[in-house]
Amino acid sequence: MHQEKSAENAKPSKKKLFWLTLGALGVVFGDIGTSPLYAVSQIFFGLGKMPVTSENIFGAISLIVWALTIVVAFKYVTLVLRADNGGEGGVFALYALLHKKMASKKYYLFLLFILTLAAGLLFGDGIITPAISVLSAVEGLAVATQSLAPFIVPITLVLLTILFLFQSKGTAKVGNIFGPIIVLWFVAIAALGLNQILMQPSILMALSPLSAIKFATHTNIHILLVVMGFVMLSITGGEALFADMGHFGIKPIRLGWFALVYPALLLNYLGQGALLLSGKEIINGDIFYNLVPGQMLIPMIVLATAATIIASQAMISGAFSLASQAAVMNLLPALKKKYTNEDHEGQIYIPMINWSLFIGCILLVLFFKSSSNLASAYGLAVSGDMLVTSIAMILITRYLWKWKSWQSLAIFVPLALLDCVFLFSNSLKFFQGGFIPLTIGVVIYFFMSTWKWGRGRIRASNLEVPKMTIAELVELSQKPCAIVPKTIIFLGREFKKDATYRVPIIFQTFWDRFSALPQNIVFLNVRIERKPHMDRQRFKIVTFKKGKNSLGSIVAVRISFGYWERPNVEEILDDLAQHHLIDIKDDHRQWLLYIIQERVYAAKQEVSFFKSLRIKVFKVLLKNVDHKDSYFGLGQDIGLSAESIPVYID
Repeated sequence: MHQEKSAENAKPSKKKLFWLTLGALGVVFGDIGTSPLYAVSQIFFGLGKMPVTSENIFGAISLIVWALTIVVAFKYVTLVLRADNGGEGGVFALYALLHKKMASKKYYLFLLFILTLAAGLLFGDGIITPAISVLSAVEGLAVATQSLAPFIVPITLVLLTILFLFQSKGTAKVGNIFGPIIVLWFVAIAALGLNQILMQPSILMALSPLSAIKFATHTNIHILLVVMGFVMLSITGGEALFADMGHFGIKPIRLGWFALVYPALLLNYLGQGALLLSGKEIINGDIFYNLVPGQMLIPMIVLATAATIIASQAMISGAFSLASQAAVMNLLPALKKKYTNEDHEGQIYIPMINWSLFIGCILLVLFFKSSSNLASAYGLAVSGDMLVTSIAMILITRYLWKWKSWQSLAIFVPLALLDCVFLFSNSLKFFQGGFIPLTIGVVIYFFMSTWKWGRGRIRASNLEVPKMTIAELVELSQKPCAIVPKTIIFLGREFKKDATYRVPIIFQTFWDRFSALPQNIVFLNVRIERKPHMDRQRFKIVTFKKGKNSLGSIVAVRISFGYWERPNVEEILDDLAQHHLIDIKDDHRQWLLYIIQERVYAAKQEVSFFKSLRIKVFKVLLKNVDHKDSYFGLGQDIGLSAESIPVYID
């Protein structure tokens, strides 16, 4: 039997750490790294329209500096990245961790509700990020010359199309190609900022939190909330650090952040503040591109465009991770996916998610037409996700990390209150476009809750079907009956631990239909564990009857995989047969795999509108599921038969 190594416990060598960090720079940090293109401009020349005074400049830049420090550097990079589930991050990692420890708590269901909603919001954010990032970069053409302004939207659409077409090549290849580009990007924006700081060193006063506090206490509350809504733009992408952790690991992300990304962002934002303090004219209201010397403008636009394509990658790969984990948590169907890296199971490509995001991005660009307009739709979903993360972290630190209550509350309650400020400030932009990611998030939450509800109804319906016990099956096998001269493997959802268990519905249907028993019976259960890799306990076997007479054997087999592994069920069954761990012949021609495919109907002719809608949505989701024969790689070397069974739900 082959042995598998645990990827999550392997410590990367220095060389591997370097390449993982480079890949992380090319995938994880693109979103937050390109925020300087539009964040400060929106405060002073976009919808914020703050007067360009020294007090406002120091205050706004200080708010951005401390938002990056508190929310991203402290909360996410220092604390939240520790809350991994076997090396994987994102809201579903939090979901899985809390599911293990809190299933008996009275507020457990509410917690799962807000975590599921947060996942939906993150999907909504994933549609906006590519659109606003690429648009903001291409808009630099209007700073170079107004004659190119009409081409901004068409160029953006072409670039987005190329990006989504490239996704099937894999996160690693994307990261390795984009990594050096994003390194150059961060070095360039740091140099641009430093150049302005040297000319206006007084901007360094913005590093003091007193500047932010003074601005907050001396500014009209409505204006302050508007500004905070655009300050939020500087930290969007912070949640992607956690969501994409499974692609690269915690060490490469922390190293990339503190060694390059964080210093470069601080220098650039301070540099934009210094440029405003100088009193120079800001052409086209675009502060970032006005940092760039005239002769370097076109090369910088090209570099920025490449960097914003990378920014889009962060949310796209994060959406793939979310969809895959949601399937494991039984919140979404197991969609067809492609593993794109032999050495790292977390790097996947999901065609349906990819092209759904693509269509959404294209529609947003065509509708909003500029990053300034699109900025109104940005931030609401992210702030909601960040608030949910803070709430979940209170419980994780308390119940999993065993912190004292006062420690958990002292750290994460203030962070949650800050998230509330961001959420409320972004809600002011609801009717200007903020409703878009929120609506997408709510719709996706409805899909996830409907899938979980529908699967629960199917399980309940199957339980109502009369089925014999395995003990009764063994007794039946001793009596004369028709024998099918094959080993038939019945795929079921439950592992049969002893003879008191009832046979799976697929076997009962087989018996009721043919009144015959296979020569060898294997009750197979394939389990996807809530950890990324299985380094032991790959399979369990219970033998109910050994093959001594004409009927042969009756056994139950459970095969377990981590949720980032390729399920190679046929290979493991073959190993079990060859090593005589199950008493069946190792000739695949004598094997037949039986699986079930449900056809769903409403149990009542008249149901409420909501119930009817839910059933229709569930049927659509069921049609898009990657059925177990495909998901587990079955039917390649073993004969396959799919039994269609009607299921009535209400």
